[in-house]
Amino acid sequence: MRVLFITATRLGDAVLSTGLLDHLVRTMPEARFTVACGPVASGLFERLPRRERTLVVEKRRYDLHWLLVWRRCVATRWDLAIDLRGSAVTLLLPARRRAIMRGGRRAGHRTLHLAAVLGLDPPPSPVVWTGAADDAAAAALLPPPGKQLVALGPTANWSGKVWPAERFVALFRQLAPALPGAVPVIVAGPGEAERAMAAPVLDALPGAIDLCGRLSLPGVAAALRRCALFVGNDSGLMHLAAAAGTPTLGLFGPSRAEEYAPTGRCAAFVQAPGPSGAAAMDGLTVQAVADAALLLLDRARREA
Repeated sequence: MRVLFITATRLGDAVLSTGLLDHLVRTMPEARFTVACGPVASGLFERLPRRERTLVVEKRRYDLHWLLVWRRCVATRWDLAIDLRGSAVTLLLPARRRAIMRGGRRAGHRTLHLAAVLGLDPPPSPVVWTGAADDAAAAALLPPPGKQLVALGPTANWSGKVWPAERFVALFRQLAPALPGAVPVIVAGPGEAERAMAAPVLDALPGAIDLCGRLSLPGVAAALRRCALFVGNDSGLMHLAAAAGTPTLGLFGPSRAEEYAPTGRCAAFVQAPGPSGAAAMDGLTVQAVADAALLLLDRARREA
């Protein structure tokens, strides 16, 4: 039994789709999976059970990337083809069953939209698959167990979603008394743009652990599982932290928290004041974030 799962280009959307894929893994024990996704998200599926292959979809002019996907898939008879991108690809493939997600703005969280593709209610929660090698890679960069690690995610894919770096520094200093022996862990993706956003936070917090582009996505998830808290901008790493089960506080300004808030075992968000869709991140105070973070930590301790 073969399943084709076409998911997102961006990491955050791909993470949110993992709940749907995990549902298929659990309910179709004989299935083997092919995942088509963007380059940034491809590492997310490295540890997917019964994965046959990952097709990395790099965008091309005139949507020619879909032609390449079709060429790589047309020789297979698919038992189920799921297309979360709303393309025409699955309509042109031999498949016993198809499920295609249509675009457009909808009310409610993104996971609700994804679950509707297969008629699931409630929506399955996002997951992240890791292995022993990922745990070992994370352990090599983190202090021994016993420290209270506070992960900070100061990056995002556009400047309007970025909380000022100096406020991440002030936030950690304000939270530290509530987390004796707290150690900051700075998380960012690979590349110079991500490192440039994270650098001021690393420079201002002596002893901070630098996890900027140093691990695979499963390795980052393994590291985040050892953290007492993650606070970060609306980003793929925020969704990864929530899927890993880390108490996760997402920081939102102009992006849509009602659709893209972190979702997981213990997750919350705080939104900058202002008109929906136009709130500026510099309107979000350190005190507001600290208060929300402390509430989340208390909740995590009570639910542990």
